[in-house]
Amino acid sequence: MRHAPTLADIERLAQAAVERLPPLFRQHLASVVLRVEDFPDETVMAAMDLETPFDILGLYWGRHVGLKGSEPSGALPDMIFLYRRPMLDLWAEGTETLDAIVTHVLVHEVGHHFGLSDNDIDRIEAEAN
Repeated sequence: MRHAPTLADIERLAQAAVERLPPLFRQHLASVVLRVEDFPDETVMAAMDLETPFDILGLYWGRHVGLKGSEPSGALPDMIFLYRRPMLDLWAEGTETLDAIVTHVLVHEVGHHFGLSDNDIDRIEAEAN
């Protein structure tokens, strides 16, 4: 019997994806906290106006690189959240490897860390394929 990949398994895939990023990107991510959770919490659900917790694969929460230097006192560190259960559902329903899905979601959220919009990220990905 096979078991679904754990939070730790997803975190290992994400860390491996970070290691494959160019050094300049990794430097900017040194202070970003990477968290893997099963689902977004109620605050994220409300802030993102999600109907179900399966509606989001990942989230960047923080101030993008262009806004650095003006952090308010007591600000939380920038964070990238990856949501295990929605990614597992996508993996089970499709043909992509779990590694490819985790990498895609992580890179998407890294794009937000650098101040890119969803449209910018989608355009860059489309041009790369």
